[in-house]
Amino acid sequence: MGIVAGLDSSPEFTRIVVCDTDTGAVLRQGYAPHPVEGRPSDIDPQAWLLSLGEAAGGGLLEGVQAIGVSAQQNALVPLDAQGNTVRPALVGGDKRAQVAAADLVDALGGREAWAQAVGCVPQAAQPVTKLRWLAKNEPENAQRTAVLLQAHDWLVWQLLGRPLRRTTDRGGASGTGYWSAATGAYRPDLVELALGHQAVLPEVIGPSEAAGTTPEGLLISAGTGETMAAAFGLGLGLGDVVVSLGASGSVMAVHPEALADQSGMITSLADATGMYLPVVTTLNAVRALRGTAELLGLPDLESLSELAMKSTPGAHGLVLLPYLEGERTPNLPHTAGTLAGLRRESMKPEHLARAAFEGMLCGLADALDVLRGRGVEVRRIFLLGAAAELPAVQASAPSLFGAQVVVPQPADYAAIGAARQAAWALGVSQGGLDPRTPPAWQGAAAQVLEPGEELAVGQAVRQQFTAVREQTHPGAFRL
Repeated sequence: MGIVAGLDSSPEFTRIVVCDTDTGAVLRQGYAPHPVEGRPSDIDPQAWLLSLGEAAGGGLLEGVQAIGVSAQQNALVPLDAQGNTVRPALVGGDKRAQVAAADLVDALGGREAWAQAVGCVPQAAQPVTKLRWLAKNEPENAQRTAVLLQAHDWLVWQLLGRPLRRTTDRGGASGTGYWSAATGAYRPDLVELALGHQAVLPEVIGPSEAAGTTPEGLLISAGTGETMAAAFGLGLGLGDVVVSLGASGSVMAVHPEALADQSGMITSLADATGMYLPVVTTLNAVRALRGTAELLGLPDLESLSELAMKSTPGAHGLVLLPYLEGERTPNLPHTAGTLAGLRRESMKPEHLARAAFEGMLCGLADALDVLRGRGVEVRRIFLLGAAAELPAVQASAPSLFGAQVVVPQPADYAAIGAARQAAWALGVSQGGLDPRTPPAWQGAAAQVLEPGEELAVGQAVRQQFTAVREQTHPGAFRL
């Protein structure tokens, strides 16, 4: 059929991949950092366009028939009635908005009310919370705000020449805090609750629909958030789960329906294909490993992993509850970490190193159990993040999670997912693809790890962790 491009505008850079529409093979790629130092909480969206232009230099997009756009989530771009930015975009996990998040939770009547309304409880990073912060701290800017876009919405709109019609997709909309994945509809009353008045919201178009065509005839697909694009690029389907190892952790599954969760532990997102991505997050993942490495005087995580491999499963009875920043799963916001099982024989550096890895993975296994408890099928677990390559993670993860673990080779999965979306929209527009069935691209090259004979050992380690958690925080974790 030809070639398509996917661009991923992350918090720090733009990546572009050009792919074969039939196989998904990456033919060429471009990269450019955003012309901004550090990771500020406010950023002029023009920086994204400058970076995009640089990444696309040297004729990278020559012959491309369609473009898909993936971008950082939770970036709020407030526009005035003329379509100009009212202020720089509010991006990232904006800690300034923590008070605003608590205000919004109270204003609607608590966590359960939000979970029922839109499938998630306001967090500091979400656009709805940033609107509340804007109304409280910059009332004049809030008053001038007439249109609300996110990063990928704004980039699609710019690529199309700023048309009257503004669009988004259900994946991006589901993270705003004012669109419900369960009903597929906006809640304008929540925009008003946060901002103080109504604003124009982009039209939510289907996964295989085109947002429009540029004057040069280039088709632009719906676009989506980075998380949804990466899931699409990895080729996830029903039974697939992604465990993401960042400083904090997340467990995300593909599911055929939106999960309403009264406790607020599950954030109910939509994906880029027409299905759903329930997500459970933990506040402590790799940060627990880094803290342990520092405590033991080790220079890096590779050294911690090497040390941990000198211990054995169960770390001689040493158990680390890794709640160093408090915790969301279970909901213990003001707690601290716990090291239990100290005996003379367990007080060795290698056992503490092992306990750190097992504690992190058991915390993520707890998050996984939240989804399993709601009927989510778990066949394969895709392990993402640099820490997924560590031998101590790979040795323990399959038996602790109780499932096959897949460690994909590093690649630009969000950009690849955006390109796959472009190929889908292009194929549908040409009549060659079904709007309900995305193009079948090659899956990610990956290492596959099975629990095998270690499964019983892993489950015993989980029981040891659970016993300490229940003893220390009785009843905190109820599925």
